[in-house]
Amino acid sequence: MNSNITEKSLVLVVGAGASNEVNLPVGSELKKQIAKVLDIQYDHFQQKSGDVIINDSFRNLATDHDINPYLGAAWRVRDAMPQAISIDNFIDSHQSDEKITICGKLAIARCILSAEYKSLLKIDRRNIYNKPDFSVLEPTWFNAFFQLLTENCQRENLPQRLSRVAIISFNYDRCIEHFLFWSFQNYYGMTDKEASDVLTHLEIHHPYGMVGKLPWQQGVHERFEFGDTPSFQQLLSLAGELRTFTEGIDPTKSDISAIQTAFSTAKRIVFLGFAFHRQNIELLFPDRGNGERMRSCCVYATAHGISSADIEVIKEELINRAGLHLPMAIRNDLKCAQLFSEFWRSLSLQ
Repeated sequence: MNSNITEKSLVLVVGAGASNEVNLPVGSELKKQIAKVLDIQYDHFQQKSGDVIINDSFRNLATDHDINPYLGAAWRVRDAMPQAISIDNFIDSHQSDEKITICGKLAIARCILSAEYKSLLKIDRRNIYNKPDFSVLEPTWFNAFFQLLTENCQRENLPQRLSRVAIISFNYDRCIEHFLFWSFQNYYGMTDKEASDVLTHLEIHHPYGMVGKLPWQQGVHERFEFGDTPSFQQLLSLAGELRTFTEGIDPTKSDISAIQTAFSTAKRIVFLGFAFHRQNIELLFPDRGNGERMRSCCVYATAHGISSADIEVIKEELINRAGLHLPMAIRNDLKCAQLFSEFWRSLSLQ
C-alpha cells in the first residue's frame, strides 16, 4: 500500500434514501418531478406547463431559434419516467442521444436545487446571522454522523479524525457538505474559513457529480448557493457538472480511482439509503478477476424496502465482486438514523 494513503476507518456510501431524511426526493419521487418540469406545453405561444428556466435554457441552446428538437427530447424523457429504473439509468441507456442527455441533466439540476430549497437544511438568507435549525435536524442521521465525527474530539484533533473518513455520495445534492460546514461553525465556534479549511480533510466524492460547488468550497467548478434558484445560464452550467454512469467510471472525467482507493483501505463500510443498483455496485467495486481481494472489513447497511431474499442476493454480490466477507449487517428494519443508534459503538471513531 502507498504510504501516502490514509487508511480509512470508516467509508460511508450514501444514496437517495439518506437525503430523504431531510426531505429530498428518493428516485421514484425524483422521476415524477422530472416528468413534471419537462412537460413543457404551450397555448397560443404562451407556456402553460413545465419549467420556465428549462424552457429558457432550450432557447439558449437552439442557435437556429427552433426549440422543437429539445421539446421532443424533453417529452421522450417525460414519457419514459414511469418505466425507468432511475433517471440516471435512462440517461445512460441513451448516452448517444445528446439532446436526451441535456434534457435529463437540466431536469435533474433544476429538481435537486428546488428540493434543497424545500429541505430541512434550508437557511433563510434574509437574515445574515441565520443558520440551519439544528433542533429539527436532531433526529436525522446527519446529526448522528456529526456526533460520531466529534465524539470526544478536541477542535485541534479534527483534521486527523476527518482524514480517517470518506464519503461516497451518489446524490447530486450538497446536503452533507452544507450540513457539516454549518455544524462545525455552530458546535466549535468556527468562522466560515475555519470550517471550510477543516472540511478539506474529509474525503467526499460524488461519482455522478453534484449541482455545483457551494460558495465556500475550493475547486474550479461552478459555485452555487444551497437551494438558490438559478438563471438559465447557471442551470446550463450546473447541468454540465453532472455525469452519466459511463462518465462516472471514466478516470479522465471522475475521481473513480480515489473512490476505489478509499474502499481498498476501509475498515468499515456503511451503506445509507443506498438501493444497491447493480451499476452502482459495479462502479464502486471493479471486477477483481485477477484474484485480488479487498481487506476484510465490517459492513453495515440500511435496506429499507428491500426484501430479505434480495438482501441475500446483495450479500452474494458484495462477496463475489468486492471480496467482502460475512457477517454483514444489512438491515431492512432500520432507517439511516436508526442504524447509527443500533451500531453506535461498532462505528465509533475513537
